[in-house]
Amino acid sequence: MAVTMAEISKLRTMTGAGMMDCKSALTEAESDFDKAIEIIRKKGQALAAKRSDREAFEGCVLAAADGGFAAVLALKCETDFVAKNGEFVALTQSILDVVMASKPGSLSEISALPIGNQTIAELIVERIGVTGEKMELDFYEFVQGGTTTAYIHPGNKLATIVAYAEEGVDAQVARDVAMQAAAMNPVSLDRASVPAKLIETELEVGREKAREEGKPEAMLEKIAQGRLNKFYQDSTLVEQAFIKDSKITVADYLKANKATATAFKRVTLNQE
Repeated sequence: MAVTMAEISKLRTMTGAGMMDCKSALTEAESDFDKAIEIIRKKGQALAAKRSDREAFEGCVLAAADGGFAAVLALKCETDFVAKNGEFVALTQSILDVVMASKPGSLSEISALPIGNQTIAELIVERIGVTGEKMELDFYEFVQGGTTTAYIHPGNKLATIVAYAEEGVDAQVARDVAMQAAAMNPVSLDRASVPAKLIETELEVGREKAREEGKPEAMLEKIAQGRLNKFYQDSTLVEQAFIKDSKITVADYLKANKATATAFKRVTLNQE
């Protein structure tokens, strides 16, 4: 029995698969929709295995905040064409919605979370069958505090989340700091949270530069410490010059608005 256009359209609505894939699956399944859906899912599994060694550099980064919890995650794919597809962005959003509701502690926990009658892992595999591209979840981060905020940069390739100690932090103030983190790419919140290995690297670079400039050996440590202080000012969030008023630091801005940033996360798929 020939497959009808109505059946093809119905299966496309149910799975998001292409017209020819739906027609082929329905023909093979003799118009049994459950069997046709299973055929499409198996195709996705086969494609996922086939493309497992491919690199997924593109994707969609989304973030959300709800009271004292904020999360950011990336669903990656191979091409910008797929990354900008409305159904791909919608899948990323649906995953984030589940994450916001369940608050998983790690990336590994997300794949098993359910959306409808499928797990997130199954939905991703199904979408691989539709697009023919490798897809994978990556870069899940979260923060918690009295107040949290999220900022998504236009294009869905960069997002930040920030936590504050206080409840009821002004929304614009919270957003300003999240935008600062997005624009200025700090390596850490403050001096205390800079990794010790990075500090030693910066000191060694400072000493070496001073040697190259012919500075006396006895002065190297002092010069290196001075350059480390400059690194802190450039690369820690609270010591950076505030992007909306370079005469003050982010710490000054937060203090003036009775807010204390306690954590931030920044996820980007852009090459920087």
